[in-house]
Amino acid sequence: MYTRLLALPKHSFFLFGPRGTGKTTWLKMVLKEARWFDLLRSSELLKLMRNPGQFRLEVEALAGGSWIVVDEIQKWPLLLNEIHSLIADHENKYRFALSGSSARKLKRLDSNLLAGRVINRKFFPLTGAELNYEFDPDNLLKYGTLPKVCADPENRVDILEAYVVNYIKEEIQQEALVQNLASFSRFLEAAAIMNGQVVNVANIARDAGVARPTVQRYFDTLVDTLIGCWLPAWRPRAKVKEVSHPKFYFFDTGVVRAIQNRLREPLESAERGPLLETLVANELRSWINIFGCGGELFYWRTPAQTEVDFIWTRGKKAVGIEVKAAPVWKKEYGSALNQLFHEKRLQKCFGIYLGSVRLKDGAVEVLPVKEFMKNIAHGKILGEL
Repeated sequence: MYTRLLALPKHSFFLFGPRGTGKTTWLKMVLKEARWFDLLRSSELLKLMRNPGQFRLEVEALAGGSWIVVDEIQKWPLLLNEIHSLIADHENKYRFALSGSSARKLKRLDSNLLAGRVINRKFFPLTGAELNYEFDPDNLLKYGTLPKVCADPENRVDILEAYVVNYIKEEIQQEALVQNLASFSRFLEAAAIMNGQVVNVANIARDAGVARPTVQRYFDTLVDTLIGCWLPAWRPRAKVKEVSHPKFYFFDTGVVRAIQNRLREPLESAERGPLLETLVANELRSWINIFGCGGELFYWRTPAQTEVDFIWTRGKKAVGIEVKAAPVWKKEYGSALNQLFHEKRLQKCFGIYLGSVRLKDGAVEVLPVKEFMKNIAHGKILGEL
């Protein structure tokens, strides 16, 4: 059992996150007295589908201030209409926690997403702080940070392989999000190979033997089921030609290696860079959500291959982060960051590497992985601007 750092909102909220990240466990920990509707249970789901008014009757029998949890709300999105009506009729008398592992079905059915009445929160795999910094960085790159994987190292390979087969492939098809499982599986393997790289949809379509529009739809499916996210290009310099195509990152390094069928293989040097970037990307996304600090994540690259892996911006402020899967930090690693800092386009610069010593490279604070995780948890990366 891991202590999660996301604070319970005071108002009704959606909680979206991939399966296996611990949404249900967290909700049971922070809302022990809540009335619970588990839509993964067929009996609960069928009861409400047969008699939607039963939901209102049960909620209105509760005392004022009660929490109501609806787990996996995408299983029956029409229930959101009842929730909307209850909020409209009773204002803040009842508070709802609505969890889900897919926003796609809600969007596809044009569901009532309770705009302005319910706030959004996201759930991710474990952060370094939630692991209490007790980890071998290589193990995080190999197997990721899903709670079940971290809690059961003896069976982590089996857990991850089952996750890919039982959820990412089969359950996504059962949700009618893809029609052809074979083509989706080929696409998934090609996308995993391109994890952390600039996406060329035409090349992936050719490698997977799938039509280009289908590849784009499959990427949309991964984003909406929270299996991955786009990292758009940052373009701050109008007079300089900059790369504009986005990168794509999966939500967990272990899942990436499971899709690639590499869990039983040792880490190769070519893997380390994209995997460490994936780990950092998801650490950044997690803390943006935990802090509620807003802003957006980008990467920056020119055709001459000058690059910064991550740029976090909010308003006129920007923080640059360069990630190197190397035990030694070289001066050239920080050149793009120092350049943008001296142009006053970045206010803070950080380097992350696999060494063990904190360094200073011009304007760049160079941190070992664990040191980076401690600094971001204390607000020293995304805060203090």
